[in-house]
Amino acid sequence: MSSRLIEIFEDEKLIRKIQRRLPFLFQLAELESSRAGKIGMEVGSLREKILIALLIYKFGEENVETDIPITEPEVDVRLFGEPISIKTITSRGFGGVKLIWTVDPQKAKEFREGYRPCCDILLVQIN
Repeated sequence: MSSRLIEIFEDEKLIRKIQRRLPFLFQLAELESSRAGKIGMEVGSLREKILIALLIYKFGEENVETDIPITEPEVDVRLFGEPISIKTITSRGFGGVKLIWTVDPQKAKEFREGYRPCCDILLVQIN
């Protein structure tokens, strides 16, 4: 993991702020992406934006690159030039993390078997 990213987990003041504010912000993301009582897949993008805002808050806008092409397969943000993939999961059990968006089971299997991370992953589990 990027030594700079680890700073988030060592900053006691920031940890307390995260504990107070992130649950509320994630709840807003769920409300914003809900239709007929079901949470839509766009909740992941909203959560990602919340986490990127956290990185900007901690490290400054000049150190967080957000202009990543949508076609970039894994990278969601760059922190001090280092690529980071952001994944969030809701723990109602442990369903896992989506590696690829596809409805083709064969393509998903092929991707999973050949998958090697190309960057650090910021994984957030929401209880």
